Formats: sequence, structure tokens, C-alpha cells
Amino acid sequence: MKKILKFILKTLGVLVGLIIIYLLAVLILPLISVNKTPEKPIDQVEVYIKTNGVHTDIVMPVVTDQIDWSTYIPFSDTKSKQQYKYLAVGWGDKGFYLDTPEWKDLKFSTAFKAAFWLGESAMHTTFYNEMKVDEDCKRVYMSKEEYTELINYIKQSFDLDEQNKIQLIKTDAVYGNNDAFYEAKGSYSLFFTCNTWASNALKAANKEAPLWTATQQGIFYHYK
Repeated sequence: MKKILKFILKTLGVLVGLIIIYLLAVLILPLISVNKTPEKPIDQVEVYIKTNGVHTDIVMPVVTDQIDWSTYIPFSDTKSKQQYKYLAVGWGDKGFYLDTPEWKDLKFSTAFKAAFWLGESAMHTTFYNEMKVDEDCKRVYMSKEEYTELINYIKQSFDLDEQNKIQLIKTDAVYGNNDAFYEAKGSYSLFFTCNTWASNALKAANKEAPLWTATQQGIFYHYK
């Protein structure tokens, strides 16, 4: 009995220790900046980072010299079917995206699967006609070369079909008339969240980002 009790106490101690280490990482690592280089006069492409308070999206012009996103992510996939000027893209857990429109709808099973690599992932795209810079939306200037790297990073996150086309998730769980969901690569976890994905997108474009972050605060700390 004593051996069992000791084993349980040791196991609990290890779990508590891991939780403390994780929380320290969440607090400290986002403060360490990478790619901290000043914007250059040649930076011509206006990209935005936008948060809803939990999740960070990368927002880009629909049409630039490098790409017309509407040929890759068609306007017709939205309820409105209308044309827009900007495209926001985010990556995340499919269960959170589709089954948890509000925090009150969160189920333990959804949270557990998301935390421990057990769920599938999805891309969420939202179209806009204008962007307003404020506390929840920051502008990031990129050169054409940097933006090309960002495009490649985002495209590689979509899970393509046999015809190399993105796969629309047909669902009524969209948030409005201007968004859609698609199949994505990878799995969400405590160590790779929607905000980790967005932070890595900035890194891919050689833009300032936290060393690692699980939260949107870790990104926006560097864009005050």
C-alpha cells in the first residue's frame, strides 16, 4: 500500500512539475524576440495580424503581384459569394472551430483532444473589405520576397486533395457570411496552438515574432 501511495505521489509531483515548467515557458519564452530587424523602405506589402482576444489571424491583400488569393480560396465558398479586398487566414483545432462557437459550448472531450494531439486541424478563412489598425489589429510591412515566403508557409498548411486543391469543409458552423473552413495539416496541442502557427508564419516571412508562444499576447507583445 505504501509503495502504491509513493508511486501516486511521485506521479502527481511529476505532473505538477511539468505544469509549472509549461506555465513558465508560456510566460517567459514569448518575451524573447527573434527576427528583430527594422522595416526597410522596399517593404511594400501591407499584412496585418488580427486577434479576437484568443486566436491570431494573418490578414493579407486578396490581390498582389505575387498572388490572387481568390483563385486559391474562392469567394464563392462563403455565404455572401461577394468579392472582398482582404483575406484573413488562421489555423487551429477543427473541434474548437466547428463545435465551439462560444466558450460556453466548450466540451471536455474537445479540449482534451485538442491539448493532446488527438484532434484534427482546420484552416479558417475570413474575407474583409477594410482593415482598421487598433489594439487587436496591427500592420506589418513586408518586402515582396518576405511576402512570398509567407504565402508558401500558409499554402503548405492546407491539406490538399488528389488534384492539389484545397478541401472545403461543408458546414453550417461558419461565423458569418464572409468565412469558410478547410482541411489542414498538423495537429493542435498545448505546444503548437493557433497562435504558435501564426507566430511561425511571421518567422517564415523573417518578421519579428516571439521565440515561442501559445497565446496571442505573446505575438502582440512585439507589436505594441
